[in-house]
Amino acid sequence: MTASAPVHGTWEPRPAARWEDAFLSGNGRHGALVFGDPHAERVVVTHHTLVRPGGRDRRPPQLAGDLPGLQDRLLAGDTRAAEDFTDGRPLQWVQPFHPAFQVRLARPGDGGQDYRRDVDFTTGVVTTTCAGWARRVFVSRADDVIVQHVTGPGLSLGIGLDPGLPGAPARLGIGHGAVLTPEGALLSLRIRYPDGDRACTGVTQVTVTGGTTALVPPGVRIEGARSVLLLTRVHRHTGELDVVAQGRALRDLPTEYDELLDRHTALHRTAYERVTLDLAADPAERALPGSELLTRPRSAALLERLFAAGRYHLLSSSGLFPPRLTGLWTGDWNTAWSGAFTNDANLNLQTASAAAAALPEVTEALANLVHRQLPDWRDNARAIFGTRGAVAPAHTDGESGHSYHYSREYPLHLWTAGADWLLKPLVDHDETHGTRDPRTAAALAEVALFYEDFLTRTDENGHLVVVPSYSPENRPAGASWGTINAAMDLSAARHALRTAAAHHPGPDADRWNALADRLPPHRINEDGALAEWAWPGLADSYDHRHLSHLYGVWPLDEITPYDSPELAGAAHRALELRGAENDSAHGHLHHALVAARLRDADRVAHALGQVLDGDFFHASLMSAHYPKRDVYNADAAHTLPAVLIEMLVQSTPDRLVLLPALPAAYPDGALRGVRTRFGAELDLTWTRDGATAVIRPGRTHRVELRTSSGAESLHLVAGEDHVLTLRTW
Repeated sequence: MTASAPVHGTWEPRPAARWEDAFLSGNGRHGALVFGDPHAERVVVTHHTLVRPGGRDRRPPQLAGDLPGLQDRLLAGDTRAAEDFTDGRPLQWVQPFHPAFQVRLARPGDGGQDYRRDVDFTTGVVTTTCAGWARRVFVSRADDVIVQHVTGPGLSLGIGLDPGLPGAPARLGIGHGAVLTPEGALLSLRIRYPDGDRACTGVTQVTVTGGTTALVPPGVRIEGARSVLLLTRVHRHTGELDVVAQGRALRDLPTEYDELLDRHTALHRTAYERVTLDLAADPAERALPGSELLTRPRSAALLERLFAAGRYHLLSSSGLFPPRLTGLWTGDWNTAWSGAFTNDANLNLQTASAAAAALPEVTEALANLVHRQLPDWRDNARAIFGTRGAVAPAHTDGESGHSYHYSREYPLHLWTAGADWLLKPLVDHDETHGTRDPRTAAALAEVALFYEDFLTRTDENGHLVVVPSYSPENRPAGASWGTINAAMDLSAARHALRTAAAHHPGPDADRWNALADRLPPHRINEDGALAEWAWPGLADSYDHRHLSHLYGVWPLDEITPYDSPELAGAAHRALELRGAENDSAHGHLHHALVAARLRDADRVAHALGQVLDGDFFHASLMSAHYPKRDVYNADAAHTLPAVLIEMLVQSTPDRLVLLPALPAAYPDGALRGVRTRFGAELDLTWTRDGATAVIRPGRTHRVELRTSSGAESLHLVAGEDHVLTLRTW
């Protein structure tokens, strides 16, 4: 270990001219992107509920009556049968996520001396300083408000709410409001969407200490103040918002910046500091600004900071909902892929670290999304498949959980594995904490009921057949997208049925376990690889960004080197053959997660290197979807902590795996505070000479320990620390 500690924040010596480089703050509801030059500071305001109304028909297609015919055709060998299994509608994206507006602060020119901006991950505060002037911004978890505090001698500021952001529709109905108050001023901005009664309205309370405040429509001008406090909320609504009442609610909040910050920090810091990673980085590199550190992709200091930033951004974007494709942030109305919650890999990867990285806030945000949409999932099952139970959509905007985003090339309405993948982190959470959330148990039962009704066809060996089946977002060589027995669907069905059975002992469990027993085994193809489709005649297409067929390896524990070495070997061969297709960040990190489960440290290092070398990260340390910072996207930023944890510590309810896939480039380090699925907290330190793990069990349990030395049994006693010493190489 080095004498210094990892840095829990990042900084830049120059302003951010682009919103993509803005430093970020958020509380899982409101978000703030802080950027601009010293004389024209900007904060873009976002909120998880802000989606632009639209779409022709947001109901699931009524196809259940035609399902038996589709199944007959697919089973008879018509590999393109699913291409016309639609209701004829064109591809329809979910309602797109968009920013609200920007708060503009205009200051007189002063040369911009000694400029610096930084973000403190432990508090969520973004600070800009220049020539004796300072601005601090954070989004309060305690009070659900964006807080801006500006200080300096004789402050002169112009303040306004500006809807003019890139991509904003031309026909928005804009309404400004500005009134003086005893505290300073109340500003409002209403943005009404075209062709409807829906709108979003932002309200900012301006509290001025010293100086004078004057209306300069549509904003205010402040002269000679000692400090200015801005409190901002945005609301999505129908009709008109009562701005006076909203202003009153803002005035009822504490008027002192320090009190607002203390209330927020008590929640944010507690969550953020639960887990830390130290890779014994060079202290000089730890001190570098983020943009310079990014030019050193092999720096341990960079990986430390990206781990810290990933946990910070994941926590900050999780609350009302889990993170979208862009987390909680965007500065452009034309958000790529609608800024949706994409459930066939992206959201799942982003939230992968929640249990192990001790962020139950993320799991609860995911649970919020799942449980509020269960009625729509039931509609999907009934309308498309004619069954009871629940089927999750591949895309959602947060408002609707209906499956209506699909096309010939992307028959996402036929994908049935989504509910299992979305519920898996909730099950992991319960295992980690030794609890059983009745909402999760009820949702698992609904998924099992779906499979009970859906799995009615059998093959010549008497195995159940998943038909239609879909492996996101790939297709077999020489065939079409809607197929039979995708490996992911087989794994998800087995896992969902057995997990539901474990939560509902009795006749239901017996029936669901028996159904799981009748599913076919995975197929190993002529290349020795685990086949993406376990159906004769369906050949693999290896060059693809998704690794859906390895779902049994990660996130499930169905295929492991310990319990199923032959299948694990086939899965490893499938990983070796897999291409990167279009170099999507999520594909590389998904590859790393699977490789870590298969104990392949070199492949983990290679996949990490593809991302670190590929210029995927903005100066904000938020990431992009493609190399060279192309398309703002949170997949890499939020998934990276999961990869680093999985290469160091893995757990199931009955197993602990230590240092399964540690790349040689990081021979010294410490991971502290990680949680296991058998209810223990764990600190792991390692050097070139050996490693030490301190296990703090929360409950008494016997687990199997797996290390490079082999296997042994550990008897853990609640409340008694257990110290392990092991070899690292």
